[in-house]
Amino acid sequence: TGNPKQWAEKGYPAQTLLEEDIAKGELYVMEKADSICGVFAFPVGPDPTYEVIRKGAWITDSKSYGTIHRISGNGRVHGLLGACVEFGFSLTDVIRIDTHEDNLVMQKLIKRSGFTYCGIIYAADGTPRFAYEKAYSR
Repeated sequence: TGNPKQWAEKGYPAQTLLEEDIAKGELYVMEKADSICGVFAFPVGPDPTYEVIRKGAWITDSKSYGTIHRISGNGRVHGLLGACVEFGFSLTDVIRIDTHEDNLVMQKLIKRSGFTYCGIIYAADGTPRFAYEKAYSR
């Protein structure tokens, strides 16, 4: 998406991080026509990088939220974020996600998926990220 600062420039995500996601049972693949078309991590529970939010606030004070991390698609299948959110709500009632300020495509997709912008969080490497939250409405 023309956003080399967030991933490509720093070699993110490292294979070891993905292997950790797999070992924890938190890495998921999305398939279409028996082919992998996307991948994402979805841990449930407090995320250390989400403990402090600046220039805003979380919508909920939930400690049992899920976080969408490292979502990536093959570029040929659309609707992956929506499918990821639908899956996430089968595990928890609150989902959080963040993205780099330069990732305009992801910001648009996040907002289109019904997330509310909440403020700025800082990734483990210290870089700022736009943070969003969505609560399941019954």
